Amino acid sequence: MSSVELEAQLAHGLAAMKLELPREPREKLLAYLTLLYKWNRAYSLTALKEQDKAVSHHLLDSLSILRFVPEGRLLDVGSGGGTPGIPLAIARPELPVTLLDSNSKKAAFLRQAAIELGLPNVSVHGGRVEQYHPEFGYTAIVSRAFSELASFAALSKHLLAPDGVWLAMKGVLPRDEIARLPGEARVEAVHPLCVAGVDGERHLVVMRRAAGVD
Repeated sequence: MSSVELEAQLAHGLAAMKLELPREPREKLLAYLTLLYKWNRAYSLTALKEQDKAVSHHLLDSLSILRFVPEGRLLDVGSGGGTPGIPLAIARPELPVTLLDSNSKKAAFLRQAAIELGLPNVSVHGGRVEQYHPEFGYTAIVSRAFSELASFAALSKHLLAPDGVWLAMKGVLPRDEIARLPGEARVEAVHPLCVAGVDGERHLVVMRRAAGVD
């Protein structure tokens, strides 16, 4: 697709989802897609080969949770090619976002993308989530197809601030995963997501620590 067609697709999708973004972040979002597919040839950053679906499946899908992301630090676990962390960082330049991935090639891409896109609010950590021990906790920890809910909570619980939330992006409502959650995590809300251009169900599962669990 041409840059004009991609820009029109993004503008239409944002309008359909009632999201308003100024021109500069919209341009950065499209520049991110260009980088993603340029590096994808060598680094296998995304399995989505149809670039006509990139706006909907990468950008709009990531931005569908924008209104549920609280102020404070955000950690994107298993960021891969940078979703949802990079689109969220572009849309919210005041939001400190850490992108974490254990694959060194993907981490290298994420660092380069943050530099080329001019995202001073983005930092990158290459390594496994259970081995990451910063000096602070995160207000929100997000994952997009990282693992099932119980594993997501267990692996990242040491990174969550006392009043923080887990934000798990899912397709079909994961009733079985919710039933398998350990007692130390509880579901606070489940939000159906409407993503322009994406067929099928999308849900955001919001979780917190159970009462009395440190």
